[in-house]
Amino acid sequence: MQTITTVAELRATLAKARDKRVGFVPTMGYLHDGHMALVEGSRAQCDVTVLSIFVNPTQFGPNEDLSTYPRAFLRDQKLCRDPGVTIVFAPDAQEVYPAQFETFIEPGEFAKPLCGAFRPGHFRGVATVVCKLFNIVQPDIAFFGQKDFQQCAVVRRMAIDLNLPVEIATVPTVREPDMLAMSSRNRYLNTEERRRALAISRGLLAAEAEFRSGERECEKLIAIARRHLNEVDRLQYLELVDVDTLEPASNPLSHPAALCAAAYVGSTRLIDNVILKPQVSA
Repeated sequence: MQTITTVAELRATLAKARDKRVGFVPTMGYLHDGHMALVEGSRAQCDVTVLSIFVNPTQFGPNEDLSTYPRAFLRDQKLCRDPGVTIVFAPDAQEVYPAQFETFIEPGEFAKPLCGAFRPGHFRGVATVVCKLFNIVQPDIAFFGQKDFQQCAVVRRMAIDLNLPVEIATVPTVREPDMLAMSSRNRYLNTEERRRALAISRGLLAAEAEFRSGERECEKLIAIARRHLNEVDRLQYLELVDVDTLEPASNPLSHPAALCAAAYVGSTRLIDNVILKPQVSA
């Protein structure tokens, strides 16, 4: 495994592997099993796996946790060796955003609902850094986690709109044994908050179970999930949206939809979702 910190060195190294299939896993570090699932996806389909570690400042808004976002680079390096990451790309902010940087990607409608309604400019920063990383790495496939459902939608739309020659692969959410969605921010939770945070996955999974039992009324599915969410400190949103458009799902549910939630437990903002896929009659 190599650790590379500059664009020039990474490009020179990858130039020697252009006859191979390159997979890319973009992360902000503080790696966990969810990230490792993305690595496994890349290893299964690609010859070379590049994992980036970069806490992107342009996707954090005022009063968000940029300065306190968990960082553990030596730990992350060690974790990358066992699953067989080929290259860890760990640039600093000046390498990604050099002096006088002023060009940004402005995403469209996919960036407006859900998290976009509460984090203005967030997906502008996400789209910009992901586009830059795609141009630097030039992967065949990039792997993202379903937990960040809206991010996947924004990135996939960007890749299509800008004719970026990269396939976007989405890997199912990895959960703790108690079903809390894995997130680097889980470390912020104290014991009591960690217990209460389970309300998010409990609500979403309860709605999913009712959906599998035949419930197709959108309002009822949302209400089922909401009943479990009284233990969070602040529910920011709970919405059922069409997976292709991110617009409110049509009632009764007949097309794949995502039931998405964002909530604060203590001072920690957590997101999660489940995908509901109606069976299509032959």
